Amino acid sequence: MGLESNDDGDVELPTPSDDEIGKKQATLEMEHEEAIDHVREAFAEAGFGTAVEFSVSDLLAEKIGADRDPYYILGACNPEMADRGLDMSPELGGLMPCNVVVWEEEPGRQHVYHVSIMKIAPLLGMAPRDEDWDELVADTGELVEAAFENLDSV
Repeated sequence: MGLESNDDGDVELPTPSDDEIGKKQATLEMEHEEAIDHVREAFAEAGFGTAVEFSVSDLLAEKIGADRDPYYILGACNPEMADRGLDMSPELGGLMPCNVVVWEEEPGRQHVYHVSIMKIAPLLGMAPRDEDWDELVADTGELVEAAFENLDSV
């Protein structure tokens, strides 16, 4: 990933690949509230707790009268992985918890989206690029992979 300049001379930052940010997505054919419960359960079975959760669409409706389709954030956390990450990089807390987003694409169809804070942190200069961090990325990646596999089986 190198820096490039556009015709105006502005520096354009490269866009990381889906793999570089640990992007995971799924589509669930169910109603929004059911999908939220399903995602929460799938992540719990993979070792994640829910540290915080809220409806962005409800919050925006309340605060500014926005009329949005259902949009919900589950702040997932695996305490062991969080502890390991914070030992290596206290700055990691700026990205915590690991958000899993559920939004309604259309009634009865929900989109589940997640990016890996462990993969993103080194790209932002918030974590080391070394073997210990790579091991943490691999370990958390296995948990997230299991959680997304659970989306089909819960």
